[in-house]
Amino acid sequence: MPVPSGAGEPTVEDLPVSAASSVDAEDCEEEQSDANGDQNAEAESGESSNEIVIIDPDCTELDLNHGRIRKIQNLEPLTCIERLYLRWNLITKIENLDTLVTLKELELYDNQLTKIENLDALVNLEILDLSFNRIRHIEGLENLKKLKRIFLSSNKFTKIENLNHLENLELLELGDNKLRQIENLDGLKNLQYLYLGKNKITEISNVDTLTSLTCLSLQSNRLTKIENLNNLKELTELYLSENGIEKIENLDGNTKLETLDLAQNKIKAIENISHLEKLQEFWINNNEISDWNTVECLSAVKTLATVYLEKNPVAEDPMYRRKLKLIAPSLTQIDATLCR
Repeated sequence: MPVPSGAGEPTVEDLPVSAASSVDAEDCEEEQSDANGDQNAEAESGESSNEIVIIDPDCTELDLNHGRIRKIQNLEPLTCIERLYLRWNLITKIENLDTLVTLKELELYDNQLTKIENLDALVNLEILDLSFNRIRHIEGLENLKKLKRIFLSSNKFTKIENLNHLENLELLELGDNKLRQIENLDGLKNLQYLYLGKNKITEISNVDTLTSLTCLSLQSNRLTKIENLNNLKELTELYLSENGIEKIENLDGNTKLETLDLAQNKIKAIENISHLEKLQEFWINNNEISDWNTVECLSAVKTLATVYLEKNPVAEDPMYRRKLKLIAPSLTQIDATLCR
């Protein structure tokens, strides 16, 4: 963390900003609004604030979030730095990081970046967060062999590319982009978490080699079928809500599933889940289930603790909760309400 120190040590200038940056993240709207208000006040008064932050050159962690920083600079003396946080700034280019070879975590969430570049020297980097920027291509990661987690959500990517060499990658977040297909992930043998929600993906494909995967999220896409998951034997969490799926099927190889989310689809029957002996949470709300006979399938899943079945035709039954509890006595929660 930054601490006061003597003269001659690195500084980061907080430059005045003449125009407000765009805001993509809902959870930082309030903070950004406050910052914009400060900027407007400075403009009206004709004054600007040029603050200088004094940094301890021996620090291992540096937090420069919400700094209205427009350029990465003056960090060369940080020979021990491991974690650098530059969230919610106005940075337009990744630069001047070549000397930070000890860096393990770099966060540039919610800036104004348009390109991944100048990261070659960061050979020890394990975590990279470039979410909420304006980047169009996945590139410039060739030297980052130690990367374990990369967050690229809310950018402008149309294709998954240039990631196959990241053999140590465990988590990949590419939600809220413009992806149309799953591709070019064959080399990610150690990938455990894959988040691809809120894209334009039309089918589950090219995931056969991801045998270490434990969590797959494809919420809010354009899927119509559950398929090609048989090789994912380690999968414990599967999120497929807000698609156009019509049938529960092709989960035969996913016997370790503990969480299955199929909410807001077009499913008419609960079926093909009796073999999921470890299933604990099942979301099937906002579908088209009208026949109680298909709900009986839940009786075979003895581990089931939570079921969301609301906003289906069967949920209009006045005895809905009682019937469901009789079918699945192990339930401790039905929809948002705990069972008595």
